[in-house]
Amino acid sequence: MTDAPVILVANRGEIAMRIIAAARRIGASPVLAASVADKDSPAARAADRVIVIGASPANQSYLKPEQVAQAAVMAGAAAVHPGYGFLSEQPALCELLEEEGIAWVGPRPETLRAVGDKGSARQVAIDAGVPVGAGVEIDDPTIVVALGDQIGYPLLIKAIHGGGGRGIRLVTNPEELVELAPQAAAEAVAAFGNGALYLERYYGRARHVEVQVFGDGEGNAWIFGDRDCSVQRRHQKLIEECPAPGLSEKRRQLLHDSSRALVKVLRYRGAGTVEFLVDTESEDVIFLEVNARIQVEHPVTEEAFGVDLVAAQLLLALGRDPQLPDVGPVPPAAVIEMRINAEDPNADFQPNSGDITRLVWPKGPGIRIDTQIEEGYRFPPFYDSLMAKLIVRAHNRDAAVAAATAAVRNVTIDGLKTTLPMHAYVLAHPDFIAGGIPTSWFGPVWEARKESLT
Repeated sequence: MTDAPVILVANRGEIAMRIIAAARRIGASPVLAASVADKDSPAARAADRVIVIGASPANQSYLKPEQVAQAAVMAGAAAVHPGYGFLSEQPALCELLEEEGIAWVGPRPETLRAVGDKGSARQVAIDAGVPVGAGVEIDDPTIVVALGDQIGYPLLIKAIHGGGGRGIRLVTNPEELVELAPQAAAEAVAAFGNGALYLERYYGRARHVEVQVFGDGEGNAWIFGDRDCSVQRRHQKLIEECPAPGLSEKRRQLLHDSSRALVKVLRYRGAGTVEFLVDTESEDVIFLEVNARIQVEHPVTEEAFGVDLVAAQLLLALGRDPQLPDVGPVPPAAVIEMRINAEDPNADFQPNSGDITRLVWPKGPGIRIDTQIEEGYRFPPFYDSLMAKLIVRAHNRDAAVAAATAAVRNVTIDGLKTTLPMHAYVLAHPDFIAGGIPTSWFGPVWEARKESLT
C-alpha cells in the first residue's frame, strides 16, 4: 500500500515483533530502527525496511534520541513506537519528533516528566486523591540518615528515574542506608543517566498489583482490569497474572478508581499502567508509580479481555479511534504469563548468550508466544535477557495454572540455560497455587530449594 502510514519501531526483540504485527493489523508499514547487532534479526526480516541507528551497545543506538529521530525522518514515519525500556519514557525523543511533525506513540512529554520523577508522581497521586505511603526524595546525601529516620525502617532506596528493579536497595538500618545509597545512585546513573534517589517505606508482606489503563488524552479512561506481578526476584517480575487473585470487590474498586483519577488529572494519552502495593497484613493500598508506556506484561491483559492494546496505541497516535470496548472490572478469562529469560536459575540467574540449537513451543487453545527467537538464532549479550513470553489463557485460575504448568513442561530451548525450571517449580508450589503471595515470597523459597538440593 503506497499510502500506508509508516510506523518506526524504535526497539528490538519480542516487543519489536509485537509492534510490527500491530502495525500490519491496522494497515500501516513497519520500519525497524535497529542496532548493528539486530540488523539481520527476525524482527528486521519481519519489517518492511531496516534503518541502522548505531553500534550494538544500547548506549550507542537504542538510547540515542537524536539517532532515532533521524531514522524516523529518513523513514518518512507518521509515528514512532518506542516499546518499553530504552527511550520509551524519555521526553527528549518525544520532543524531537514533535519538532518534525511525527507522532509519538505514548503520553505527552509533560506527562512523561510528571510521572517519570517519583517525587512528582507522588504529588500527582496526592492531588488526585490516590492513597500513598511514606516517602521522600533525597536532595542532600549528607542528611540521608535523617530522612531514613523520618520514614522509618525498613525502607527502599529507589532511582527516581528508574524501573525494572535497577537502582533499588532494601535498607534495614541507618548504617546500611549510608552504605547502599551511593551504590543505588551509581547503578541509576549507569542505567538511566540520572542518579537521583527516593526513599519510601518498605512493606515486607505486600503484593504488587497494577491496573492497565488507556487514556484518550482528554481525561477519559478505559480500565482493563488488574494484574498481580508479585512473583519477583530482586524487584524483577517473573510471572504475571490477570485478574489479580483474591482481591475483594472493595479493594479492586479502590485500585480501579484511583487509576482512573490519575488518568483524568494527567490527561493521560495511550496505554499505561498504574502500580500499587496491596499490603497483605493491613490490606492497605499504596500507590507506587505510573509506567507511562506499554508494559512487558501487556499480553496478559490483552488475552484476558480480548483486546489489542498495541494496535489501539498506534490508532490513537495516528488520530484514529482506538477501537477499544468498555469492559467490566473482572475479565471473562484467567491468564498467566511466564517471562522466559536466558539465565541460569541454578547459578544465581546468571545471564548467558549464544546459539539456539533447538526450539519447540507448545501448541493448543489459549497458548500465545511473544518472541523473536528461532532455531539458529544467536542470542546477543548486549541487551536484556528476555527471550520470550509464554502466555496461557483458561476459563478460571485453577485451569490457567494447570495449563501454564503443562505449557512450560512442553517448551524446549537448547543451546542456552533458561528460567524454565524456575517457572515449573513456582507453578507447582502450593503457595502460588493458593494465590495472593507477597513480593517477598520468591527469594527465600528459591534459596530453600537450592539448599535442599545440595
